[in-house]
Amino acid sequence: MSLGRGLGALITPTTRQIKHFATGGDNLSSEKVWQIPLTKISAGVDQPRKNFDPDELSELAESIKKHGVLQPVIVVEKSDGGYELIAGERRLRASQLAGFTTIPALIKSFAAQEKLEVALIENIQRANLNAIEEAFAFKRLIDEFGLTQQEVADKVGKSRPAVANSVRLLDLPAEAQTALIDGKINSGQARALLSLDTVDQQLKILSSMLGTHITVRELEQEVAEKRDPSKSRRDPNLMYLEKKLRDKFGTKVFITQKGEQGTIVISYHSKEELGEIIKNIGE
Repeated sequence: MSLGRGLGALITPTTRQIKHFATGGDNLSSEKVWQIPLTKISAGVDQPRKNFDPDELSELAESIKKHGVLQPVIVVEKSDGGYELIAGERRLRASQLAGFTTIPALIKSFAAQEKLEVALIENIQRANLNAIEEAFAFKRLIDEFGLTQQEVADKVGKSRPAVANSVRLLDLPAEAQTALIDGKINSGQARALLSLDTVDQQLKILSSMLGTHITVRELEQEVAEKRDPSKSRRDPNLMYLEKKLRDKFGTKVFITQKGEQGTIVISYHSKEELGEIIKNIGE
């Protein structure tokens, strides 16, 4: 089942008898949904998003007070008679803040892997996940359900190198992951930190860059100098080529040059990545 095409490919009509729900403007008059009490819905165990901005929730709550919930959440039935939320936790939380007692919901039936996939793709399409939340979700699909990086990439509509780069962010120390979640560094800077050999080096560079406006390229230069002081005057063209190759292969690449000769070192972290690198080299 491919998620790259969006949630529509996952949501099939349910056969149960469903009540109709219509909002102002009749936006959802053709949708069949339940009006479910908020107290009957529990947060999804497979929800990849863990961080919710209080100000954004307040703004959404005000909008819901005026216009209602314009898109149903997605739930599955639990054995105790309640419901588990699969997609739409932000709408659920905002509805609670708005003082609503029910919320429109589509009731679906998903296998364990599908629940995580639906929750993940909904958040990705809405750009709701931070880089670490997305990385954890990708890793769960790989570790718990035995998917390859390419299979995950196909499901979420991303490239395999993008998935590989995302998962590698989990190798960062906790302090760097927190800085990434808080927006103090970006994903490009985080990946540059991963080029350093030790956690101590990563934390020192992280501490020096916080609060500055260092670019990814400047950080890569600093990282390269940290790895090898003789590279303090590296050719920026080589650094650019390294970045292009890193983007292509989704892994660390280092180029050294002496005169007209040099070496290219490409790192890999699994047999799957090695196979993809060899495949890409042949293209």
